[in-house]
Amino acid sequence: MTVPPPILELNNLEISLPKGADRPLALESLDLTIAPGEIVCLVGESGSGKSLCAGAIMGLLPEPHVRVTGGAVRFMGEELRGKSETAMRKLRGADIAMIFQEPMTALNPQKTVGWQLDEVLRLHTGMSRTERKARAIEMLDRVHIPDPDSAYNAYPHQVSGGQRQRVMIAMALVMSPKLIIADEPTTALDVTTQLQILKLLRELQKDEGAGVLFITHDFGVVAEIADRVAVLCRGELVETGTTDEVLNHPQHPYTRALIAAVPALTPPPVKPVTAAPVVLKGTGLKKTFSARGGLLSGKRKAVTAVKDLTFQLHEGETLGVVGESGSGKTTVSRIVTRLLECDQGSVELGGKDLLACTPKEMRAMRKHIQMVFQDPMASLNPRKRVVDLIAQGPIVHGADPAAARENAKKLLELVELSPAAANRFPHEFSGGQRQRIGIARALALEPKVIVADEPVSALDVSVQAQVLKLLADLRERLNLSLLFVTHDLRVAAQLCDRIIVMQKGEIVESGQTAEVFANPQHPYTQNLLSSIPGRHWTPPSLQTDAA
Repeated sequence: MTVPPPILELNNLEISLPKGADRPLALESLDLTIAPGEIVCLVGESGSGKSLCAGAIMGLLPEPHVRVTGGAVRFMGEELRGKSETAMRKLRGADIAMIFQEPMTALNPQKTVGWQLDEVLRLHTGMSRTERKARAIEMLDRVHIPDPDSAYNAYPHQVSGGQRQRVMIAMALVMSPKLIIADEPTTALDVTTQLQILKLLRELQKDEGAGVLFITHDFGVVAEIADRVAVLCRGELVETGTTDEVLNHPQHPYTRALIAAVPALTPPPVKPVTAAPVVLKGTGLKKTFSARGGLLSGKRKAVTAVKDLTFQLHEGETLGVVGESGSGKTTVSRIVTRLLECDQGSVELGGKDLLACTPKEMRAMRKHIQMVFQDPMASLNPRKRVVDLIAQGPIVHGADPAAARENAKKLLELVELSPAAANRFPHEFSGGQRQRIGIARALALEPKVIVADEPVSALDVSVQAQVLKLLADLRERLNLSLLFVTHDLRVAAQLCDRIIVMQKGEIVESGQTAEVFANPQHPYTQNLLSSIPGRHWTPPSLQTDAA
């Protein structure tokens, strides 16, 4: 039996970085092949060269500053280096498709979801408008977007983050390409959607014989989907092999360190119940987003994001809010911080109802409740130095500017950054460091409560482990209370004392994290826990600990 030629071959691939970068080569002597029907996971920390590898294959590198300076990139035996932009455009979308990590920057905000799916089919097929619309809605349904007809008429900002990622995946799969490059495609997705998308990629791989280059930092996803794994460290391929070889018998110290940082799925033992006072209390919260639409986009239905939701957060406690995309988690975080107005209900902080506060009263209350956002780059002013970003809150609340800046430097030390970083700008830091700056900014006002909305979802496992450890340490040292919104149940297992599980705006289950994980009562919770990618895989370090 003859072995089919690889769909993708990278031979001695070399990508150069501009002068002044931390190293001359983003990728050095990379050899990688993907066979038909094979899924290869490319893993490594931020800055290892994973995404630039994808950019080199697609011909989307930011040339001339970052460019391929050596080696070969062959697709179906044909060299892609040197191809004209017109030739590459014919391949992109039809034969080679890419799922980008950040859908909000990859989707056109001025065009509806349906228009953007239709564009792919219009450029690459001879289908009629009716056929294209039917195919687009079929793909939206296939990636499990609720109410595909409504989503077809929606603009990207009108659907949740997880649903935007599913739109991107639908666009990539609509032409049944031979090679799919997936750059962190499930980072922003909840576990059930992750599992659905991974199954969908598996189906396409089997039905169409597609090859998949899957870039990820989530080792649970690697355990679930990969046939082979390649590990990149600062542009060098340090280890490659089958999934079993790399995950269960890692050879290189870097691979072992990455795997050791994966959060365990078993929560720590239940803490003794203490009579700590309630610091934050939500009662009967309800929020409905009204129907929207226009002449061209069609009518979208009204959505009740939160209905009759009640919870309590105790002093020194971490309360996790988990659930699927669109379950209302982020809406709750924005209601309690008054970044979103609520239709009805109350949020009491220190006995005062935040939702009834006047703007002046709310400004005074903000120092008691601060937020750490999911995307630090979007929430930090790029024109301000770090010291000014952290000191800004105290200065607004009347602190002496010089004292506030001096305290900002101490806070940088508290979040394990050098005080010398104070005069740098946000873009000069890595994603994990920016998230630490976001935490320092939230701590500057010495709040009673921190609301953290997916603060580690986009971070590498090693950086994620550091930030989670930092949050746990700060909680113990400063007696902070955390309302922690996450779709990553491994993270919830390690950090949260109690969790509330949300479905369609309602709490369907709540309790001590260890108890809910060990014995989930509601079918929805059972489904969430059974959908965790790689749930049957235990990292070797934890196997040793258990032994």
